[in-house]
Amino acid sequence: MASSSSSPSSVQEQEQELVKTITSLHHSISLLPSLHPSKEVNHLFTQLVLACIPPSTIAIPSLPEDTQAMRSHLIRLCGQAEGHLESHYSAIITAQDRPLDHLTMFPYYSNYVQLTELEFTLLSRHIGAPPGHVAFVGSGPLPLSSLLLATRYLKGSAFHNYDLDEKANAEAAKLVEADPGLARRFGFRTENIMGVKRALARYNVVFLAALVGMGREEKREVIDHLARHMAPGALLVVRSAHGARAFLYPVVDLEDLKGFEVLSVYHPGDEVINSVIVARKKGEQGNGPGMVMQTCKCCEAFASSHLGGHGSLVEELQAMEGQPSSY
Repeated sequence: MASSSSSPSSVQEQEQELVKTITSLHHSISLLPSLHPSKEVNHLFTQLVLACIPPSTIAIPSLPEDTQAMRSHLIRLCGQAEGHLESHYSAIITAQDRPLDHLTMFPYYSNYVQLTELEFTLLSRHIGAPPGHVAFVGSGPLPLSSLLLATRYLKGSAFHNYDLDEKANAEAAKLVEADPGLARRFGFRTENIMGVKRALARYNVVFLAALVGMGREEKREVIDHLARHMAPGALLVVRSAHGARAFLYPVVDLEDLKGFEVLSVYHPGDEVINSVIVARKKGEQGNGPGMVMQTCKCCEAFASSHLGGHGSLVEELQAMEGQPSSY
């Protein structure tokens, strides 16, 4: 009787076909005159995502050097295209009456809904009180993750959003300004996170976007920096990739999380692309802002008002780093 599982040769053939397909798409994407949203750009990236979504056992580190180089370049192209897409829709949504009621206009809105629900579910297993201060590193021009977390789950938390791109931060701030109450809980800072030190000790939770640190060494440097400056006991939520999805986003190996205790790892098998890792900064927790407990709290606990008298987050960000704001 034939086995229901694929033979080793069959699996190898499937992986070779996958690499062939992705290499062809990379070639076509590389020839595009622009990565701004267009019918052709949208079609090619849709085909790329569809090729990478199915479960795969492909071992990225064992791929040939030319394939590794192609993958690295493809991830950078994906990052550029994603930035253009977010900027495009940020402008469209901001132009609406009551912009935050129109976030669903973004074509991948449902994916962000599922991803943030996943992240909050994993996070809530390891935090014992609503986090007063949350940092999102790599927030972009359309900070959907911060917005969804702030309005659905962490309704009393202050969100400090970091991005290298001043234009992206300006677009994001303009979008959030449409809701004065929410805007009081949001701050946007144009700065490389590698230059942020004292402020990192203030956050109970830090989210690290998938495209902060494109290559493994770059990503590892960012994580090492967070490990040096986050408060002991604070939680880090890292977006990674698994299987063929590693052609779209960088992979974070658990061995890269030195200085952290890994608490949860989840690899989605559906249309949610990113894997999620939750880790705790090692060290004595003390009584500072990094103090967390390993107890599970229901979502309702996070809905209680926890903001108090935060005042202006712009002023708060300045005070935390002891320097003028860059926006």
